Amino acid sequence: MSKIQSLLSEAAVYYGTIDYKKVVEQRPWIIQPNQKCVLSPDSDGLLCGLLMSHYLNWEIVGYYDGKVMVLDKNCTPKDVVFLDMEICRKEIKSIGHHMLIFNKKYFPLVKEKFSNCIQPNLMRNYDAKVFRLKYPLATIHLLIGILDNTLKKIELSEKAICPLFFTDGTFNVLFSYPENVLDWLKYLRANETDSALHFLFENDKYTVIALMRAMDEFFRKRDEISISKERGDRLRISAKDGEPFNIETEANGDKKLNEEAKNRTVSFIKLLSETTGWNYKPESWLWNRFAFYKFTKGDFTGAGKRLNGKTFEEFLNRNPLSWAMTSGDNIEFTLEEPSKMV
Repeated sequence: MSKIQSLLSEAAVYYGTIDYKKVVEQRPWIIQPNQKCVLSPDSDGLLCGLLMSHYLNWEIVGYYDGKVMVLDKNCTPKDVVFLDMEICRKEIKSIGHHMLIFNKKYFPLVKEKFSNCIQPNLMRNYDAKVFRLKYPLATIHLLIGILDNTLKKIELSEKAICPLFFTDGTFNVLFSYPENVLDWLKYLRANETDSALHFLFENDKYTVIALMRAMDEFFRKRDEISISKERGDRLRISAKDGEPFNIETEANGDKKLNEEAKNRTVSFIKLLSETTGWNYKPESWLWNRFAFYKFTKGDFTGAGKRLNGKTFEEFLNRNPLSWAMTSGDNIEFTLEEPSKMV
């Protein structure tokens, strides 16, 4: 038996399948209507915002990329739900899908810090030792599973397969890591024939060549929105050095998004709406009247640090705002410096 098959066999024994009702019982805010949310400014975050706006009338009031955040000046981070990123603060509601734990020894501490966060890798107690088993899909797939199984059935058209396979490179992941994807689909109960995830991942229409052609068409439409150094499927709000990008100051001191960047993002959201069938409601998306937050982003490799139990514990003691293990030996993280979120 291969190493990954051995790991998957153990995971199946210990972690079974997701209990969607329990997820909602523990964090009922995920299906409550008329909430405000902050998105990661990429295709996964935008899809999450579109889904929640369509089904639950949520308002999109800000964007956060790990380096900067813009948020409705009339809101605080405690007032909103962060979609497609984990916030390491008990006071803040969030949902994300990154690997967070270096060693199981730290599960009690980290789970307490993320007690208001919906996180699939934490649900299955996965740490860096089983990095190959980390959640391979996007946040939108988990959100669809939650809503579809607890609130109302999510209707997906065949056209929706393209954006939902495009986001976070899902299309590539399916064929690069089939063992792990199949295990997670079983965990998410995508084998249940009445589920939206079953329709998405076990659709009978698309042959491989048909799917390739459909994806190629979606890529071309995305490329029509792109400009030099800015892909059409994301909203760029910071530069590599952490300085704000596409963010302007209004006469009264409020921040707003650059009009051209906003229009490109709206064009992509409309493409997502056209293909998913989820309505884009302009009144639910805020593009100005923002307060601005700036943070400090770093990583272990860039700092010349080796990731081990000691350095991970030292890292936790710095009280990071958010982080993600990008490999078995590196963590990218955000510190609340100079701005504070809570």
